Amino acid sequence: MIDSLEVSYGDMWGAYEGPAHPAPMPSALAARRHAAGMSYAVLLSSRERPLAMVERWPRGRWRLYLFDDASRRARMIDFEPLGTDKLLGVRNTRPTSSDEQGDEAGAESGEGRSPARVPHCPVPEFGDWRVFVPFLAQQGHEPAATVVLNDVSVEEGAGPLRPTGIERLFVPGARDTPDGPAVVQLADAGMLRITSGQLTVTDPGFVSNPRTVAVPPGEYPVTLSLLRTARSVKVAAARVTFLDTPPHAWKTALRPDEDPGLLGEGEFYGVGVDSGTVAFMDATRAVDDEMLDDEVFVPLSSDDRPGVELPGTGTEPNLIAFTAGWGDGSYPVWTGRTEDGQVACVVVDFRLCPADQEMEPPGGTGPSPA
Repeated sequence: MIDSLEVSYGDMWGAYEGPAHPAPMPSALAARRHAAGMSYAVLLSSRERPLAMVERWPRGRWRLYLFDDASRRARMIDFEPLGTDKLLGVRNTRPTSSDEQGDEAGAESGEGRSPARVPHCPVPEFGDWRVFVPFLAQQGHEPAATVVLNDVSVEEGAGPLRPTGIERLFVPGARDTPDGPAVVQLADAGMLRITSGQLTVTDPGFVSNPRTVAVPPGEYPVTLSLLRTARSVKVAAARVTFLDTPPHAWKTALRPDEDPGLLGEGEFYGVGVDSGTVAFMDATRAVDDEMLDDEVFVPLSSDDRPGVELPGTGTEPNLIAFTAGWGDGSYPVWTGRTEDGQVACVVVDFRLCPADQEMEPPGGTGPSPA
């Protein structure tokens, strides 16, 4: 008889199997994501043994996994909205590999869809996971008349990634790295022309919803921080400088719809990279995909050429591209501002140097809207 459950929160699990969250989060962060309509996962356990996992999906959908005695997901129930205050079970089946890899809850798969076998339940308010307790009986776990929920989620941490050691990225000299001794060297990547008053930071091969920063029109120097080891030379960071005044404060470059309060510890919103390349350019600059291979990607594939300029035609602004330190992934973009709020510089940190808060290749950059 189940009379109490431990409740913990984390990111969506995907294909992960185990008795605890692979990426746990505080309940307060999960509550903020819930209020913002974003995805997260809730684990319901009894004496540290997982019994069920609830996933919040896009468009008001929910997914419930029931665990077997070996802590494996043995049954999957998908729910869709029924009016404004109820959920209707539309699929009750055993999970498949495609389910665990992230197909949408309630997908029209046909097999296993059976509203009659899964009664509706109320749409849960955040924290009231008792609405899913009756489904535990499908795996032989009989709930008591009253089930107590105990929050055992992790404590609130330090919050999103902080701008630690950004200035030091551009100080030449020796560094200790996980790959052994290294040396930071600076390289001039050219003058960037801004005509529209908007700097764009983007992967030049995938210019979609780029990250932009408002700056004065003009021409500004671009500097690369190169990390040279015995085996390779990588771009550790790139900077475009607008003022000679040292930054008084660093802020992450955010899009209007991004809220740092929805990020977990060490997470960030950054520039996404799929071509191994990042570029600084004016927001009005068009990119000819047919020119990228010959004029950007092929030249940057050479170990002795970490940056390249793609000139504009006539009065068109230019583009300065450079290799991303870890390759594909996502990287923080920091805006250094003076004491009176002016933009002194913009930096992309590829997180290669020991001053970084993490020494691992970047993965995701925070939650996606549900």
